[in-house]
Formats: sequence, structure tokens, C-alpha cells
Amino acid sequence: MSEELRVTVWNEFRHEKTDQAVKDVCPEGIHTVIAGHLSEQGVSVRTATLDEPEHGLTEAVLAETDVLTWWGHMAHDEVSDEIVDRIHEHVITDGMGLIVLHSGHCSKIYKKLMGTSCQLKTREANEKERLWVIEHGHPIVKGLTEYFEIPQTEMYGEPFDVPAPDTLVFVSWFQGGEVLRSGCCYHRGRGKIFYFRPGHETLPIYHQPEVQQVITNAVGWAAPAGGPELTFGDHPPLEKID
Repeated sequence: MSEELRVTVWNEFRHEKTDQAVKDVCPEGIHTVIAGHLSEQGVSVRTATLDEPEHGLTEAVLAETDVLTWWGHMAHDEVSDEIVDRIHEHVITDGMGLIVLHSGHCSKIYKKLMGTSCQLKTREANEKERLWVIEHGHPIVKGLTEYFEIPQTEMYGEPFDVPAPDTLVFVSWFQGGEVLRSGCCYHRGRGKIFYFRPGHETLPIYHQPEVQQVITNAVGWAAPAGGPELTFGDHPPLEKID
């Protein structure tokens, strides 16, 4: 993957400071695990967290970000509306990609982009998840087999209150019987958004090679396409009008 691709890995970074079980899995934070893997793939990576000034997402940082990955759980409401609007503008107008992970489905930015509650069913029972590839030719599934399994995870189940995806890449089945649309691709304005379900904070899911592969592939897919700039409002005619 090109070093020219610039990724900002965002994490609220709260659980790791207060919950020993989370710290045992990701001692330096979930963001460092994700960023470390992406860096190994040759991507230019920076990290940002909730308690930094402007949540680490200043205008200057976002202007230098091709793809933003997002992980939040216990502090969604503490994310500034001003910063959410800033991210939204960069996705819609500038084509910045957004990868929303696991409990980020309840984040302000995902809800704003989806226009729905983004709620779903949950259960913590450390059960098995099987993710089935639905779109076998999609770039996000490069290097995978037709399914992969996560041995222990938190269940997320339907109904999942999101719009129908432009492309559904994965469907998950859980040991308790539920299913979920777990890999959802969207286009909003010039930007691309991918929701990827795996990633419970007390389990080593972000260390699993298949999960890392999907995130890497998704970053490449969501990168700006470099299309024409958007123009709105009054516009002169291209041809002479009689």
C-alpha cells in the first residue's frame, strides 16, 4: 500500500485507562494496535484520542487525512458537535474516507452520516462469530477465504437500524443464532464509509490477522478517488444561449 496514503486512527481511549481487562489486551490503547498494523503495511499513520485538544482532530489534521478510522464506546456523547460537523464536511466535500469500527455504530458521526439511530441488539457471552463474505470480488475482501471466524466476541444482532448499504460485504452469524449485516459500504457526497462490526475491547480481536486484513483493505477502498471538485450555486453557461 502506498506511503502516500495518510490515515488517522481515532480512539476515545478511556476503557484502556480504567479497565484492567482492556489494558491487558491493548496496553497502549486500541488505536496503537490498529495504527501499528497499518504502519507495517507502509501506510503513513497518526493517532488521535478523545482527551486531546479538539479530540486530536484539528482542521490541520483532517486536511492531511485521507482516511479516518473511528473506535468509540463509553463516551460518544463527549465528542464535540463542532468536531463531528468538521469530520462530516471533510467526508462529504473533500472525499475523506471513514472506517467505523464495532461500537462506533453509536457514534455521533456515524449517526449523522446515516440519518438513523444505528441501534441494534447486543449480548456479551463470549460466543463464536462467523463472518461470511457476500461480495467475493470486492477489494475489502482481498486475501480472505469465503468466511472467517472470531472464536469469542460480543454479539451484535439484527435489527440494525441503518440504511440499506450500497454494498454489503459481510454478514455475521453468531453462536446464539443471530445474524448481522457486519460489513456495510456507503457513499456520502464525495466520501466513502465502511462499517465493520468486529472489535470488542476486552478480547484480542484487533490482533487477529483476518480482522487486520479487512481494516487494511478498507482503508485502501475508502481513500479519496481524486474526482472533480464539487461546484454549486450560480454558474455561467458552457455554451452560448440565444
